[in-house]
Amino acid sequence: MIFPNITSLLTPANTKIVLLVMDGLGGIPMEPGGLTELETAKTPNMDRLAAEGMLGQHQPIATGVIPGSGPAHLGLFGIDPIKNEVGRGVLEAMGIGMLVKKGDVAARGNFCTVDDQGLITDRRAGRISSEEAKPLVDRLKGIKLPGVEVEVNHVKEYRFALMLRGEGLSPDLEETDPQRTGVAPLPVVARTTQAEKAASLFNQWIAEARKILADQPKANALTLRGFATDPGLPSYQDMYHLRAACVAVYPMYRGVAQLVGMDLIDFPGETPRDEFAAVKKVWNDYDFFFVHIKKTDSYGEDGNFANKVKVIESVDEALPDLLALNPDVLIITGDHSTPCKIKSHSWHPVPYLLWAPATIRPDDQTTFGERACARGSLGTFSVLANMPLALAHANRLTKFGA
Repeated sequence: MIFPNITSLLTPANTKIVLLVMDGLGGIPMEPGGLTELETAKTPNMDRLAAEGMLGQHQPIATGVIPGSGPAHLGLFGIDPIKNEVGRGVLEAMGIGMLVKKGDVAARGNFCTVDDQGLITDRRAGRISSEEAKPLVDRLKGIKLPGVEVEVNHVKEYRFALMLRGEGLSPDLEETDPQRTGVAPLPVVARTTQAEKAASLFNQWIAEARKILADQPKANALTLRGFATDPGLPSYQDMYHLRAACVAVYPMYRGVAQLVGMDLIDFPGETPRDEFAAVKKVWNDYDFFFVHIKKTDSYGEDGNFANKVKVIESVDEALPDLLALNPDVLIITGDHSTPCKIKSHSWHPVPYLLWAPATIRPDDQTTFGERACARGSLGTFSVLANMPLALAHANRLTKFGA
């Protein structure tokens, strides 16, 4: 059971919580009897924390349900992703500093490659670099639509964010990415009559964009996903009385953190060591630190087992930098599973490590991996228990009742 009003139990404490999320961390063996990516990785530091702490596995949404990145992170932050559905568009847009107001409609855009018949051959346009993509986005900025403001900005590599602002717009729209190759991008379809105006405008924008991109060898088309507006979520300060900071490279994750009132920390570099150095710089200014590692998910989607293992190992190698700050609570987990064997998000529970030296009740597991987590004392639990667990072990919750 998840306590329905955790705010009523909050009590002040001078403690620090770190939530380290390796995106798409969970995996499955490539062959029967084999090891997962996490089990294969050499992780002496995480194994030590596992031996000193508690293990379990969380369900991001519900048993058997495949989570998207946005709802998976909302769950980690203690916001029910089923009751508070947030489209990825607003997360991408806010993550790069675009102001999305109530009534605006934002979408995440992907450049893609289509053949002479208009069929998708690469959903990510060969993962073109940011240097290749930025000039294309600049060309798209010239598209005008009747009666609305249009804003489009580059996000990272093959991704961009598109937003329309005007009267009578609704985000209740179907995405245009068919999620597979060999078929054409879909049109924007309104799910309700109130969304028909927005659907028409987005389709007009796509038609103009296709003309502009027609001469490109890779990014000659695009898809739009995650139509959304500002959902008006509560902040970490309101929910948990925590000053919260986000250290993340990819804009989407910065966006979801900003939606719940976290401050975005800018820093140079992209490695785990760079991110942990950014945490160190602001350590005295915050109580809660959300640190996001993206490449575990990227290599999972590519089916690159060896590189996903290397990313996990690079996090472990840098972990002493984070531990040197003496956090009171350190949680290491993922937002969802992205097994290399499947090459996509999956429904599998996510490994979870809770380390809190002053308050922990250790179990008998000594390594950090899927099998060990399945045997851990925390069991399999809803992701909505993450924040109560963190707050309790940080001595930030008082008792319920007399």
